Amino acid sequence: MTRISIRKLMTPVLLAGLALSLAACGYTPGSRALSGGAIGAGTGAILGAATGGSAATGALIGGGIGAIGGAVTNPNTINLGHAP
Repeated sequence: MTRISIRKLMTPVLLAGLALSLAACGYTPGSRALSGGAIGAGTGAILGAATGGSAATGALIGGGIGAIGGAVTNPNTINLGHAP
């Protein structure tokens, strides 16, 4: 494998990990899907641009993964309490 192909492979893996780790922000599945999608889209755009890919493609992939991850997570898995 060349270095470019490894970088292209790692981008979706990193996006998935970041989006799923930050996806459970909220109490209802809808709010977690929205916040997960927003966090995933922002992270995906940054990673897409930083790795030499398209920021728009990274945002779409990250937003989709974050929204799905947020919708399927349980709010009681990690409970940091109510926001101030």
